[in-house]
Amino acid sequence: MMKKPELLVTPKDMANMRDLIEAGADAFVIGEQRYGLRLAGEFNRTQVAEAIELAHAQNRKVYVAMNALFHNEKVDELSDYLSFLEQANADAVIFGDPAVLMAAREAAPSLKLHWNTETTATNYYTCNYWGRKGAKRAVLAREINMDSIVEMKENAEVEIEVQVHGMTCMFQSKRSLIGHYFEYQGKSMEVEKAQDKTMILHDNERNNKYPIFEDENGTHIMSPNDMCIIDELEEMIDAEVDSFKIDGVLQTAEYIVEATKRYRKAIDLCVEDREEYENVKEDLLAELEEQQQEHRPLDTGFFFKETVY
Repeated sequence: MMKKPELLVTPKDMANMRDLIEAGADAFVIGEQRYGLRLAGEFNRTQVAEAIELAHAQNRKVYVAMNALFHNEKVDELSDYLSFLEQANADAVIFGDPAVLMAAREAAPSLKLHWNTETTATNYYTCNYWGRKGAKRAVLAREINMDSIVEMKENAEVEIEVQVHGMTCMFQSKRSLIGHYFEYQGKSMEVEKAQDKTMILHDNERNNKYPIFEDENGTHIMSPNDMCIIDELEEMIDAEVDSFKIDGVLQTAEYIVEATKRYRKAIDLCVEDREEYENVKEDLLAELEEQQQEHRPLDTGFFFKETVY
C-alpha cells in the first residue's frame, strides 16, 4: 500500500489542539514568536511541554518553531531553549537560521531538525545540503510548481514537507512599519499578538486585500488568497511527499478544525480508495470554499503555474 503523508496543522491553543487531534491531525507546529515565525498561536514553555505530552499520549507529533532570523542578542538563548525542547521530547525543531543548527549540535544533539527558510528551498541540491548538515526534513518554498515538487521528492535525501492550504507570507521586514506609520501620524499603536490586531492593505486596482500584522519579528504582509489543493493531491501522494501542511495563521480555531477534517478525508481516500476520492474531491473543495471569508478566495497558489518574477 502506498505511503500516507502526514497531515500537519498549526493549533491556536491547547483547546484547539485537542479538537484537531479529534479532527485527524497527525502532527502540530507550535512555538512562541520570540523564536518562531508567523505562528497560529502562542505557546509558552509550560504549554509546549503540555502539548507534547498530549500529542504523544495520542500518538501524534509536535514540531517546535525556531525559524526566526536571529540577531546576536538572541543567539545566547538558543541553547537553553533547545535543551528545554530536547528534555520535553519535542519530535523536531523547525529552523531556518544555521545558528539553530550549530546550537543544537552542542546543546541538544538528539533533536531532529526540519529545515524551513520559507523561500529558499527551491531545488533538491539545497535540501540535500542541509540534510548532510543534519536536517531530517526540508520544507519546500511555496513558490514552486507541482512538477518541481515531484522532481525534488524524487531526488531528495530528506523528508519533504509541502504547504497545501492557507495563506502565505509575501513580505517580511524586521522593521515595525505599521507602528512607525502610526507614530508618524501622531497616534500610538501597541504591537499586539498577530491574531489580535490584523490590518488589511487594499489594492483597489486588483481588488486584493492583503492581511498585514506586526509581532516581535517585524512586519508581515500575507497573500490575498488562501491556497487550497484538496482536489489535486494525487500527484504528490503518488510521489510520496512526506508531509502536507495546513497553515492556520490569522484563521479562527473553528476554521482550522474544519479544514483539517476535510483534508483528513481527502488524504485517506486518495490513498485507500482513489475512485471515491475522485468522486468527492469537488464536494470537499466546495465545503472549504463555504468556510472562506468573502475577501479571501481560494486558489492553487503556484502549483500549476511557472513562477513569474
